[in-house]
Amino acid sequence: MKLEEVDIRGKKIITHRLVLRLFEDKDLNDFYEYAKVDGVGEAAGWTHHANIEESKAILQHFITEHRTFALTEKASGKVIGSLGIEKSEDVFCKDYGDKNINELGYVLSKDYWGAGLMTEAVKAVIKFVFDEWNLDAVTCSHFIENDRSRRVIEKCGFRYYGDTVFVGRNGQKHKSKCYIITREEYQNAIADKQRR
Repeated sequence: MKLEEVDIRGKKIITHRLVLRLFEDKDLNDFYEYAKVDGVGEAAGWTHHANIEESKAILQHFITEHRTFALTEKASGKVIGSLGIEKSEDVFCKDYGDKNINELGYVLSKDYWGAGLMTEAVKAVIKFVFDEWNLDAVTCSHFIENDRSRRVIEKCGFRYYGDTVFVGRNGQKHKSKCYIITREEYQNAIADKQRR
């Protein structure tokens, strides 16, 4: 499977309620505020941050890798989550080995769960990656027990692909469900919407 080079420098996505942009040093306190909360990182495969120094190191990684959007409230500018574009899981290799595929991974501050903000962000990023890069497909996955993430994925037009075991950054194994949307499926969905 080919990996399209991802670089979001200079890119900004504006939705109804959000601005998605590259992380900056000034975002440290906002990032730590949600990353330290028990249950936020764990839903995405990493342990909540023990201290602000841990958040600072990961923030620097986001800044230098240029693959992760900071989700900011349009009204306040507060960073409330992240959405990264990464290499897809190996589970997709058997059918899409020669295709350009990236995977979306996301996390949202617990204070904002249930408001539809992540669905808004994911839909905007799907449009962005198909419009801006030569991707053949975008994938996404969730831990079996994570119904919030499942609902986001289904609302964004992904189709179920298969099950896998994901090993998180914290070393824990999680049974996961994988989803995919191809460029053709995305374009057909847009066309169908325009015909209505």
